[in-house]
Amino acid sequence: MESRPPLPPFTLESATQKVQAAEDAWNSRDPVRVSLAYTPDTEWRNRADFVNGREQVVEFLSRKWVRELDYRLKKQLWAFMDNRIAVRFEYEWHDDSGQWYRSHGNENWEFAENGLMQRRFASINDQPIKESDRKFHWAR
Repeated sequence: MESRPPLPPFTLESATQKVQAAEDAWNSRDPVRVSLAYTPDTEWRNRADFVNGREQVVEFLSRKWVRELDYRLKKQLWAFMDNRIAVRFEYEWHDDSGQWYRSHGNENWEFAENGLMQRRFASINDQPIKESDRKFHWAR
């Protein structure tokens, strides 16, 4: 059976590790890599999109990163308990016309016993910004 430590129930240290691992994976912009952190039957709500299963995760993220160029993400642990973690996040990206955005949001995560995420619910707002207002400049 697949396993992705750290496993629930989470401590402050293990929840922080889980958040950092998610940030690192999402910043890779590799849809397959990201999908492997989720159960095969994972359920997502991302804005108005409902995604079910790893295959749909890969399809969703592939579309996302074609549209959201030069994506850079920061996640922060907000709360945790048992097998659940809540995060707040910001990410920056631009569209194909060069308009930059900062996207702000919150995610609620629920994990299976094996440490794979079985549910992810994200609420996100996009704020147009000037390129000069960007905060995240690290190399890809």
